[in-house]
Amino acid sequence: MSDIQKRILIVDDDDEIRDLLEFDVSHSGYFVDTARDGLEGLNKALNNSYDLILLDVMMPKMNGFDVAKNIRQAKLNIPILMLTAKGTIDDKTEGFDSGVDDYLVKPFDIQEVLLRIRVLLRRNQIEDNSNSLSNEVLKAGDIELFPESLECVIVNKRTKLTPTEFEILYSLMQHFNHPVTLATLLDEVWGYDSNEDVRMLRVHVGGLRNKIETDVKNPKYLHTVTNVGYKVTPFSQE
Repeated sequence: MSDIQKRILIVDDDDEIRDLLEFDVSHSGYFVDTARDGLEGLNKALNNSYDLILLDVMMPKMNGFDVAKNIRQAKLNIPILMLTAKGTIDDKTEGFDSGVDDYLVKPFDIQEVLLRIRVLLRRNQIEDNSNSLSNEVLKAGDIELFPESLECVIVNKRTKLTPTEFEILYSLMQHFNHPVTLATLLDEVWGYDSNEDVRMLRVHVGGLRNKIETDVKNPKYLHTVTNVGYKVTPFSQE
């Protein structure tokens, strides 16, 4: 990680949680700014430079899903870690569809929050330092990946992916035609292996499959390997 102090915005209407996060995150060496509602958080995100945003969901004036959507519509690639009591699969799916990079359910362990922050910052810095790869196209069979635009093209159909969906597909493409374990995907995409995050990985894979498959119940490219993980077959399997 760079020696320059990283700037983190915490957006949460709960004074106790916001103050706790501000104390622990700042004492871990980060510069911290805060916002008390969604609209204030969005205004700060659009008018200041941050390296990461911690974002609640249920807030006055604007909920966290809409904050994330507006940030992404403004073409800002700031990593967003959502911290919320809304922990169902539908809630997580909505969060990821809004452009959130990672998700933790309250009550959370502050050490887990700090770990997720480090992982997201490291991943973002790796992306920033990979200018030499920005025009690289990864192609195998029917599938082409474009890192610069986070897009994939399958048989002339171009699809925009979220950063996490892209990294999952990129990882699977590195091992195409071979099963990749859940632990390997968690390590390669998030930088750590936690059984608690397998459901989160499956949510992302479900979103990816919805985008690249014409029939998700009979996938041609992205396959589940029972008791192992997933496999990409870049040549369509009817």
